[in-house]
Amino acid sequence: MAEKSEKAAFQTFQLFSSSASDDNSQFRFGFLDSSETSLPPPPPPPCVEVPLTEVSSSVRYTVEPVNLNGFTLLKGRVNTQEVFALSNSDLVPGKYEGGLKLWEGSLDLVKALRSEVQNGLLSFQGKRVLEIGCGHGLPGILACLEGAAVVHFQDFNAEVLQCLTIPNVNANFSDKSSDLATNATEVRFFAGDWSEIHQLLPHACDNEKDEACMTGQSTAGYDIILMAETVYSISSLPTLYELIKKTIGRPHGVVYMAAKKYYFGVGGGSRRFLSVVAKDGIMVANLVAEVADGSSNVREVWKFSFK
Repeated sequence: MAEKSEKAAFQTFQLFSSSASDDNSQFRFGFLDSSETSLPPPPPPPCVEVPLTEVSSSVRYTVEPVNLNGFTLLKGRVNTQEVFALSNSDLVPGKYEGGLKLWEGSLDLVKALRSEVQNGLLSFQGKRVLEIGCGHGLPGILACLEGAAVVHFQDFNAEVLQCLTIPNVNANFSDKSSDLATNATEVRFFAGDWSEIHQLLPHACDNEKDEACMTGQSTAGYDIILMAETVYSISSLPTLYELIKKTIGRPHGVVYMAAKKYYFGVGGGSRRFLSVVAKDGIMVANLVAEVADGSSNVREVWKFSFK
């Protein structure tokens, strides 16, 4: 939790706006003022599994519907000040990575996944699913409702899982008259940094070292990996891609990514991530959807699969 004295040393600039249905505040990225002596980033929080029953009782959670082309999911709203003692416009690298906001890419991804399912191009039935950088967790919730055998939610902050993701999962199952405790889907929640979280994820498979993983003979790995708005920072792209390689099942695992084409001011974006994947040369990318509504930067949904 950031102290007031620390906050004074941060400059902010706009990174990208949240969903219109969320807070009107803009998402801002805090960096140390260049006139200050640069400090090393704080160590990441420890990787932990957050039990389904571990829901925050001290933070006010309100729920509201999100209409996605005739399909409705429920999403919560919490106050960033109450959870992290930060204003609603703050993001502090290494402390809070924006998981309490509902970003446009998450909604784009849900719409694209539903279209893929309806067109017979994707099935969640019986599959193992991992949502990376889940925040609200709406894509993972869709996977639950579509009959996935396993859905694991990952976020940088345990507080996001406790105050928002788990309540969102519970709200959506309650609304569908389905008790999550008796649902066939194994739902679990994991908090931690991308550089370390694979050590905790039950279905991670070190594809680089495990010959069974390399040949597809192992039952480890996730069948489907979902992620939205995770590629805004250039410096984190290699770590994110390494996490994908350590968690995806071969040879049939797929990744669905929703992101803005470019994140102005920080240099990341879908095209930057595509270049990381292309350089490695083991996966192919296919554009699933493009959103150019004139109200924001061009947004895209991509599917990655093995060659």
